[in-house]
Amino acid sequence: MKSKLSKLVLVATMSLAGSTAIAADAPVVVKAVGTWGNLTNYTKHEGPFWNSVINEASGGKIVGEIKPQTELGLKGFEIMRLVKNGVFDFAFGLPGYVAAENAVFEGADLSSLTQDIETERKVAESYFPTMAENFESIYNAKLLMLYPFPSQTLWCNAEVNGIDDLKGKKIRVYSTSLGDFVEGAGGVSVTVSFAEVIPALEKGVVDCAITGTMSAYKANWQQVATHAYTLRVGWGLAFGAMNLDKWNSMSAEQQSILETEIAALNERMWAETATEDEVAIACITGGECSIGEKGGMTLVEPSDADQQKLQTIASDHVLAKWAARCGEECAANWNKTVGSLLGLEAKVK
Repeated sequence: MKSKLSKLVLVATMSLAGSTAIAADAPVVVKAVGTWGNLTNYTKHEGPFWNSVINEASGGKIVGEIKPQTELGLKGFEIMRLVKNGVFDFAFGLPGYVAAENAVFEGADLSSLTQDIETERKVAESYFPTMAENFESIYNAKLLMLYPFPSQTLWCNAEVNGIDDLKGKKIRVYSTSLGDFVEGAGGVSVTVSFAEVIPALEKGVVDCAITGTMSAYKANWQQVATHAYTLRVGWGLAFGAMNLDKWNSMSAEQQSILETEIAALNERMWAETATEDEVAIACITGGECSIGEKGGMTLVEPSDADQQKLQTIASDHVLAKWAARCGEECAANWNKTVGSLLGLEAKVK
């Protein structure tokens, strides 16, 4: 009897070991949500990465499924809450949409501070540890990447020839920091969803709207707006983050593969974005355009005087108001990271 029992225990143990090995070798399925389904970041990078690239690169060890937030009917502020709750395993999104939880998330892309993509990348890398710490503590998520959309500029259905012409204008924004810029320029910030911008411009609900260069072109803003004022007031910096429980459930090999492939994806996206401004602005203002129909907007480039006024707005309005929202400890950390890089200081008055 004892011999029989020993054999049964041995068989059960071997069976359990076999099932554990199968489980360890089983592919992990990642449910992801992307940004805007009609824009380059999703069509060329976010979508293909989860739908095919990671599967091939991992030899089937990681299988992704992704749809853009536009197809899912989601609004930006909902996404990381859904990741935290495990509805999605991974999300791409904009820090401006999660800043309502904590103003610290604005610190990597405060309006008006950087005018070139090389500097913006240094800012993102400098602030990455701060973002990562807060994604983990607030959303139970692991931050894996920060990447840009094309530069955020102004598209107006009114004559605008410089920054002074923004005074009194109603201007669409999508983040508090952009609202700080608008108010610093003497305008009135108005929150309008991206999908509602065209009717808002047509009906005079807003005089101008802020979004990225390629976003404006792909959404056909050139059909209703007349002046493209290319003062860079932000970069639409975005993130890629994974639910931490999902991350911890992956094997060390799977984690290593994912980190390697995400890093390569990040490089591709920074490189792509660096070329999109010039292409989009040319297309939207009637220049050479190989990606679609030409628009006919008037191109208005910022003057040296505009740039000087922008620096004042950035310091006196954008930084000052953000520091007040974020607090002394938050501002002090920013000063040690991004502030030291840019030669700026956020002060809590």
